[in-house]
This record gives sequence, structure tokens and C-alpha cells, in this order.
Amino acid sequence: MKPRLNLTQKIILSHILGNNKKIPEPLEPIKLKIDQTLTQDATGTLAYLQYESIVCNKKNKKVRVSLAVSYVDHNTLQTSFENSDDHKYLQTVAAKYGIIFSPAGNGICHQLHLENFSKPGSTLIGSDSHTPTSSAVGMLAIGVGGLEVACALAGEPFSLRMPKVVNIKLKNKLQEFVSAKDIILYLLKQFTVKGGVNKIFEYTGEGIRILSVYDRATITNMGTELGLTSSIFPSDRQTYKFFKFHNRLKDFKYLYPDEGCSYDEEYELDLAKISPMVAQPHSPDNVVSVDEIEGLKVDQVCIGSCTNSSIKDMIFFSKMLKGRKVNPKVSVIVYPGSRKVMYILEKLGLLENLYNAGVRVMEPVCGACIGQGQAPISAGISLRTFNRNFEGRSGTKDAKVYLSSVEVATAAAIYGEIVHPKVLGRYPKILIPEKINFKPLFIYPPKNNTQVEIFRGPNIKPLPEIPPLADNMILKVLKKLPDNISTDDILPAGTKILSLRSNIPAISKYMFCNKYPEIVTKIENIPEKERMFVLIAGHNYGQGSSREHAAIVQRYNGICVVVAKSFARIHKNNLINFGVVPLEFFDETNYDEIQDLDEIIIENLHSQLQFNTVFLIHKRTNKVIKTRLQLTQEEKDIIIAGGKLNFVREKYCK
Repeated sequence: MKPRLNLTQKIILSHILGNNKKIPEPLEPIKLKIDQTLTQDATGTLAYLQYESIVCNKKNKKVRVSLAVSYVDHNTLQTSFENSDDHKYLQTVAAKYGIIFSPAGNGICHQLHLENFSKPGSTLIGSDSHTPTSSAVGMLAIGVGGLEVACALAGEPFSLRMPKVVNIKLKNKLQEFVSAKDIILYLLKQFTVKGGVNKIFEYTGEGIRILSVYDRATITNMGTELGLTSSIFPSDRQTYKFFKFHNRLKDFKYLYPDEGCSYDEEYELDLAKISPMVAQPHSPDNVVSVDEIEGLKVDQVCIGSCTNSSIKDMIFFSKMLKGRKVNPKVSVIVYPGSRKVMYILEKLGLLENLYNAGVRVMEPVCGACIGQGQAPISAGISLRTFNRNFEGRSGTKDAKVYLSSVEVATAAAIYGEIVHPKVLGRYPKILIPEKINFKPLFIYPPKNNTQVEIFRGPNIKPLPEIPPLADNMILKVLKKLPDNISTDDILPAGTKILSLRSNIPAISKYMFCNKYPEIVTKIENIPEKERMFVLIAGHNYGQGSSREHAAIVQRYNGICVVVAKSFARIHKNNLINFGVVPLEFFDETNYDEIQDLDEIIIENLHSQLQFNTVFLIHKRTNKVIKTRLQLTQEEKDIIIAGGKLNFVREKYCK
């Protein structure tokens, strides 16, 4: 009898390699064929430098996936030559190797990919943690580090552990002025930022019928903040309408879970019981209902980002501002998701509502979400429709950032404080045109690439060589860190730092610069040959962005081992890929016993790796600390090789 499969299992079984198509057990190591890749400019330059390193000796260097797209949407401020040079590098390397290029100003990568390239039943990995946005249409999209994308472009399968599949069953329908953003904020409150590690949320139930693809994309996008591998919706009538609107019915197909299929876990959510929600500083799971903080004055409102910049969101915002002015005490900024969204607003006569209301209309880019401009005032309150509110991410260290739906943000923009959006009056009709003749600007690679010269500016430096780890090490505890350290904490974003993304020696000087600026000073006072460190961390180390720079700067600065209570999925993979050993405490009380500058001794590391446990000697107390090593055999080999680039290069560059 043919097994009944959920949607996640269907896609995985159609792409899995080497297990005779059996349904993998949860956390079983698997390898998947990848159909599509995406990169963005903050992570893409390093990814393509790594790709070039991998295929250095191959005659045919063209990418080996069905579709690859390079987007420029993060570091678009060209205040000096670095960003401009990197954008030129990205465009020329795309032309050379068969990659579609999306230039700055075209739109936000997740919005563009969803509308133009997403495909039910296909697989996508992207060097951005919010890549699961495209899973809104029934494809399996996963955020990874750039090196994973580079390997996929070279034809390597994608390795991961089979996630547990959780059925999130939605029933009934949302109340007026309650939106998809409130659904995902509610789930963050219930599950927390580490509650989805090694899981995929698969949405089913009658409640999904009223959710448009734009609504679903908000949920799959921000599911990343739960630590999920991905989130996924079926491809149904709503998906059909979406593909028809974007003139892409050739890529559409219906795709559902089998009736009576099973899941590893199930959770039922009554949409009718959800109210407008807000995430308070400084974590996406610090969620309360609007009623609990009603009356809080705001200094800034930002609407947009890859979470809430769709046609639907922008039409609502523009319609509600007709005949109104934004509060004079509030700076209101909007980032449409793409040029197409801007074009539709203009054709519908809605763009003038924004101008007349006093809204600052920005270029369709990531902008303030990634710390690229529009920093709040000192100690300011900023309400944003974004997906992250980590401390300092906005560009103002002492600002307090709150996250909400477009509905709540719109009301705050007008009234100058957080209020229930029902004060706006009647909910407007969101009528999206049946057809729009607008084609985004994508630059396709030439058929003949022999004349293409790759541009390399002076800030693009060769990749640093990472030597294999020694078998015996005496490591100094560089810092003891708390729970939920994010990749923004490890390596902040912003215009100054991310412009150095192609220059690892330069960007490494900014490791922990906002949260623990003394760390790099401490490192620089130690001779380079003696820099062998260990970091001690709490739960969920490395949550947030997929930027692998946060891992490579640790290894470049001499951090060989991180011992944590638990890790975020993508960052753990990135540490492995750059030869850093990610260990977990067997007994979490050992965390309390270790202090800064203590010495940790590891003996016979290579042989210990094979047994999934590594014993550490805490020199000050002479105590043996047992740690857990949850790695596949391939991951162990990668660490011994000094990282995945060394490991894969041996295969391709012989």
C-alpha cells in the first residue's frame, strides 16, 4: 500500500538522494537535489568567491542548478566604492557563470523570487535566512549559509537532518484588522525563538483558505524567527490566483498533503481568537497583545521589509491614508517590496495618498531592516512591520524596536501611538488588478560568456586559508555569553560593516563590536600564533541572519571551538563549514563553572569526534567536562579538513 505523505515528505522524497525513497526518520541525515538558488549582495559576494574557488580547475564553470538568481537589495547605499564595486562583481560573475542578475532598486529578493521564480514542488536554498518566503506556494525553500549555495551551484547535494514536520492546523477566520502577521507573532509567543529548531511547520485546515499567498508569505518569512528549517503551505486555489496574476500559470500545479497523512506533531490554532499583536524589544518572541501596551508613544513607523511589503500590504496602507496626514511627531517611512508594487500603486492612483499624507517613500530595498539608513532617534521608539528587533540592529543602539502588522503600524502612523487598528474605521476593500503589464528588470546571462570579464574592485580580497584544527589544543575562554546571542550581535549589519563583506581581514575587526567591543581588543593584544580561543554560550547561539561572515570571522580571529547549551540551525552549520567545532554541554550546570580567561584543554580531538562526545579539561578546577557533538560523519570530516571549502575543493580541484 502506498504511504500517505504530508506535503513536506512529498517534496523531500522527490528530491532525496540515496535512500531508496523511504520516508526519513526525524533528524536522520539526508541529501537533497536542489533546483534553485538565490543570493543577496550582503552574502552573495562571498558565496560566489567560494564558488569560483571550488570550480577553479573545471573547464565548464557554469552553474549546475536549474535556476540561480543573484539579487542586490541589502547594501544598496553607495556612499563609497565598496558597495558599487561588489555590485559590479556580482553582475559580471553572474554573466560569466549563467546566473540571473537583479540589480539594485529592482526589489527585495524574497518578494521578487516569490513572484517571478517560485515553483510548487521544487527545492530552493538561499543565502538569506528568510528564503522560506517562497514556501508560501508549496515549494520547499530553506535559508542557508553562502557556502552551501556555492556547493549547490557546483552540483553538490544539500545536506541536512530530516526535520520534524509539525502540522499547524488553522480553523475559522481572522477578525477584522487582524492579519497574517498576528498569526506568526502569536506562534512566536507560543513556541519562542528556539521552538522550531529542526522542524518544518506545515499549514493545513479550513483557515488557510482565506489566506492569500501574500498572507502566507508573511507567515513563511517570519517562521525563520522560530528557528524553523522552513514553513510550507499547499499549492491550492489561492496559489492558482497568484500565479495567474503574475502570468506564470505554466509553473503552477496543485500540490496537497495526502488525506489521512501523519505528522510528527500537531497544533491547532483558532484564528478567530487571535487579536492584533506586537513584539516588544528586543526579541521577536517577546509578544503581547496591542491592548496591553495601548497608548505607547512612537517616534518612528517603518512599513515594508521582506515580511510586509507586498501589493496587498501597500494597497491597505495607501488606502487608509487617503485624506489623512501622518502624525507630525512621527517619522513615517515605507519600503515597497518591488518596482512592480510601486507601479501598481501608481496605476491605482494610490501613490499620491502617501505623498499627500507626508510619508517618506523609499526605494524598494531592505533598507532600515538591515540597518541601511533610517536609524531611529536616540532612545527612540520605532514600530516596524519587519521580522527582527534585536538590540542595535536598527542602527541606534539605545532605540527600542517593536514589531507589528501593517494594520497596527498604520494606526500608529496616524495617531502617534500604539492603538488598536479598529480606530481606523471600516476595513478597506483590497482589490488587486486582474492583470498588470509590468516586467521586472532581470539581466539574463549571455549564451556566449567568453567575452565576459569579471570585475574585481580593490576591496575584494582573496579568501583566507583556514588550516585544519590541531589534534591537541589549549584554548583560552575568550568570552562567556548569555542565551539568544544573534548573528547581529556577533557581526553587526549596517552600512559601515557590511560594505566590507568581501574583505574578511577587515570585517573581522568588527566581531562583537556593538555588544562586547573589548573582545577584538583582547584578541589583538595576543600574538597571532597564540590565538586559540573557545567561546562559551547559552541557548540558541547564533539565532537570526544566515550571514556566514558571523562564523568565518570567529575562525579568522582564532576561535576554534564554541561550547553552547544549544545552537541555532544555520549558524551551527556555518561554524562547521568554517572549521569551528560546535559542542553542546551534556550537563548545563557546567556552564556556570566556567569563567572568562579560563583555559580549556582538548586532547585527541580527531579521534574523539568519531564518538559524538568530546571531553574537555577545565584547567582551573581540573574537572573533566563532557560535551555532545551532534554531527554527521561528513560534518566531522569537514571539521578535520579545516572547513567545507577545503573539503569540497579536494574533490573539484584535483
